[in-house]
Formats: sequence, structure tokens, C-alpha cells
Amino acid sequence: MKTHLKTNSSPHKPNPNQTNISTTRFAVAVFLTLSSAIALPSCGSPPPNATGGAASPSSRENEIAASAPPPPPAAQRAAAGSKTADVTKKAAETPVTRPQLIKKAELSVVVKSIDATTKSVTNIVEKQQGDILGFQNQKPPDSSVRQTASVEIRVPQERLETTLEALAKLGTVENRSLTAQDVTEQLVDSEARLRNLRKSEEMVLKIMERSGSVGDVLKASQELSNIRESIERIDAQLKSLRNQVAYSTISLTLEAAVSAQQTPEPSLGLRVQETWGKATHSVGELTLGLFGLGIWLLAYSPYFLLIAAAVYGFNRFKKQQSVTKIQEPKPPAAN
Repeated sequence: MKTHLKTNSSPHKPNPNQTNISTTRFAVAVFLTLSSAIALPSCGSPPPNATGGAASPSSRENEIAASAPPPPPAAQRAAAGSKTADVTKKAAETPVTRPQLIKKAELSVVVKSIDATTKSVTNIVEKQQGDILGFQNQKPPDSSVRQTASVEIRVPQERLETTLEALAKLGTVENRSLTAQDVTEQLVDSEARLRNLRKSEEMVLKIMERSGSVGDVLKASQELSNIRESIERIDAQLKSLRNQVAYSTISLTLEAAVSAQQTPEPSLGLRVQETWGKATHSVGELTLGLFGLGIWLLAYSPYFLLIAAAVYGFNRFKKQQSVTKIQEPKPPAAN
């Protein structure tokens, strides 16, 4: 006998417990992910104070750093550095203005021979590219007095010391002095005045170009004439000052040593000859003078004759008058 067991089996259904477990796991994973995403930004920036006050110092520094402009690129920084270096280099290379000085020197030297030393002085001045402005040689009448010579020299200022050293080697230096006059301010002031006058000249010329009355044009012309006269005067002063600065003057005095030998006295015959020559010359001068006087008297002789005749007539008239008074009869006296 066969027994058939009949089993009523329902179709396979998913387990609700397993479904809930997987759903729970998924939700937990999503929660953790969101929590980490929210927690990371919150950790980067500190929370504000509970009272709503100012942010902490670290937050201020972060804000300042965020608001600061971005640093320049490397190329711009290099260019800025090169410009600063160029400016510094130019400032270092700018020459310092030297004082403008007018130098004058005086030198007195005792030499053996004035003539030989004068030639040496001329050679030294030519070598130093200078000029001799004046020369005076004084020969004394007595040998006991030193012979002196003065020389006025002009040389470029940069060669002044070299020239003085060369001249000092010609003999024994007795006196040496050097003076300098600073004319820097005077030059700067004159140059500034000259620039202002030239600007005024340009302005007056522009005014004259505009159309205007005859009186305005004449006034502008007169003002222009005054401005140009001032410009010429200041320009001449500037040229003179610059020339004096560029060239220095040296007053050189040369003195010869006193000679121990006295000049010999002339002989007796030479003295007699000189005296005879002077005497004959004097006689000749006197003769010529008397001859000239005679010519003058001869030329004025008519006037002398007239004067003599007048004197003679006046004396004759006085004598006649005196004789007449004596011959007149006296009246008889009354009894």
C-alpha cells in the first residue's frame, strides 16, 4: 500500500527580518557619510562665541589673509627689484657738485739770473698750457740793490699746483701763498635769474604776437628790451666768473741775489771826455737859445718902437707943461 504524503508547500517569500537588517545598514552608512561631511567643515572654522561677539584672533588673521591681494608673480617682483636697483645705482652715480673756487697764488723766488730764469718761466707756462699776462723787469741803478722782475701768469685750475711746484724749483722760495674765493652761490643765483629772464622773454614775445593796441605793443617792446639787457648783463657776469674759476692766476716775483763785485769806476780820461761833451752840448744849447731870442725880438721890434715913441712923447709933453708954468708973470701984490 502506497502512502502518498501530500505536502502543501507555499511559494518562497523573502524574510522580513533580513530586509529590515539591510535597510538599517544602508541608513546607518548614509548617516555616517552625512555626519562626516558636516563635521569636517565645522572643524575647519571655530564656532562663534555664544554671546555673538567678535571672532577670535585666529579668525581675524584668516579674514585678513583672505582679503589681502594676491602676491605678484615672480616676473613682476623681479622687474620691481631691477627698477629699484637701477634707481639706487643712478643715485650713487650722480656726481656731487664741486664748489666753484677762484684761486689766486703768490710766489716769490730768489734766483741767480733774472734773464735765464725768465726763459725757464716761459717754458714752464707753455708746458702747462697757460699764458703770461704781464712782465716787468726792474733794473736797479745801484748794484747793492737786488734786481727784481714780476710776472703775471694764468694757468688752468687743475694745473695750478703742478705749475707752482715747477716754479718753486727755479730757486729759493721766500714767500708762497694761495687764496680761494667760493662763488658757487653766486653762480647758482645768476643761472636761476638767467633762466627766469629767458622765460619772461618768451612770454613777452608771445604777448607781442597777439593782436592788440599800439600802446600795448610798445609797452611789451620796451619790457622786452629791458629783459634782454638784463640777460646780456647776467650772461657776461656768468662768463667772467666761469673764466675765473677755470683759470687761476699766479703773481710771480723773481729776485736776483746781491752781487759781491762792485761795478768799476770810470777812469779820469773818460770822466774828462764826458764832462767836455756835456759842456759843449750846453754851449750849443745856449747859443741856439740866444739866436732864437734874437729872432723873437726882431719879430716884435715894431711894437717896441711904438711903445718907445709913446713914452718919449709923453715925457716931452710933461716937460713943456712945466716950462710954461715957470714963465707965466706973477700979478703985482696990493699995497
